[in-house]
Amino acid sequence: MTRQQLTKPIYIWVLTALIACGLWVVAGKAGINIHQGQNSNNQNGNSNTGNQNTGNANANRNQNRNANTNTGGGGGMMAGMSQQDHKFVMETAMGGLKEVELGRIAAQQGATDAVKQYGQRMVDDHTKANTELMTLATSKGMTLPTELDEKHREDVTKLSGMSGAEFDRAYAKMMVNDHKKKVDNFEKQSTRGRDPDLKAFATKTLPTVQEHLQMARALPGAEGGGDNSNSGGSRNSNSNRNRNSNGNNNGNGNTNNSNRP
Repeated sequence: MTRQQLTKPIYIWVLTALIACGLWVVAGKAGINIHQGQNSNNQNGNSNTGNQNTGNANANRNQNRNANTNTGGGGGMMAGMSQQDHKFVMETAMGGLKEVELGRIAAQQGATDAVKQYGQRMVDDHTKANTELMTLATSKGMTLPTELDEKHREDVTKLSGMSGAEFDRAYAKMMVNDHKKKVDNFEKQSTRGRDPDLKAFATKTLPTVQEHLQMARALPGAEGGGDNSNSGGSRNSNSNRNRNSNGNNNGNGNTNNSNRP
């Protein structure tokens, strides 16, 4: 064979090898691009999944907030009911629950019979009033709270940790402050309330609330209570002593003057 005949297959083999290498490089780059595209798609999918999870979490939080609001605060304002009427109903319902719980604690932990008897009176009267208000609210399509909110629960927790004279003083002062506000609310509702049924309820219950305030003021440790009676007696005694002393001094002074030449 001639040299040209031998060289020609070599050229063909080299050319074939170069073409194969080129195809292999191109295929490798295409594979890299495919993998990168798949990774990008996976990242986008994960991002979308994360966004969906975030959206679901936010929706769940909003639902929980709404559920907690409905449970703690009762039903929303009914159509045709004024803001004042609605506020009166919700505050009276929550305050009634608090008075019943504190009354039970006072009946058990009170150091004096006066506090124990007052606590039991609160349980009886406010349980009755709560039932009447619940029936009235239900007839108007309202849902009242059945448990204390955080603010009122703190008051109950605070007093439940006390005992003896300390408990009596704290309970008496709290009852005076609470029933002052209740008297104001019931008086306002009985004169300015728009709903005739709620207005009648406030007018009917007001004398009982006023009586509760008077009884609270007479408790030991409260304003005008048993602890102040002694101080009043002391002031009267001191005043009498001062007047007697002044009278004696004036009498002595007049006697001495009469003896002068």
